[in-house]
Amino acid sequence: MKLSVKVDYACRVLAQLARHHGGDELSHIEELARIEAVPANYLVQILSELRNGGLITSRRGKQGGYALARAPEDITLLDIVEVIEGELLEVTTAGAGQSSKHVNSIWKEIRTAFEDKVRAYTLAQLVAKNADGMYYI
Repeated sequence: MKLSVKVDYACRVLAQLARHHGGDELSHIEELARIEAVPANYLVQILSELRNGGLITSRRGKQGGYALARAPEDITLLDIVEVIEGELLEVTTAGAGQSSKHVNSIWKEIRTAFEDKVRAYTLAQLVAKNADGMYYI
C-alpha cells in the first residue's frame, strides 16, 4: 500500500485549515500553498475534491477562501483518504484457485484492521502532534 502525494498534500492543507478552525478569517490558496509547500495549481484541484467530498467549504470573492466544513475532531484520516483516493486498501484478487477464498478473507481482514486504525486518528490529533512546530537538537 502506498499513499499518494495527493493524500499527503490534502492532509497537510487540512491540518493548516484545522489550525484556523473557529476563527473568522478564511484561508486563501496562495497562503495554503506557500505554508504547506504545495503547488498552487495542484492545490486548486485538491481543494475542489475536498469541497465536493464535504470536508471543506469555500466562499468566492475578495473576502473568500476556504475553511473546514466540520470540526477537526470530526474529520478522520480515513475520511480524507476516501475523498481523495476512494478505498484505503482495494482488494482486487482473482476469485479462482483452491486458495482464493482463504487469501481473499485474509486481505479483507487486513483492510478492516487498517481502516479501523486510520479511522481512529482525527485531524485534531494530526495538528496536536506538531502544534508548536519547534524542533530541538
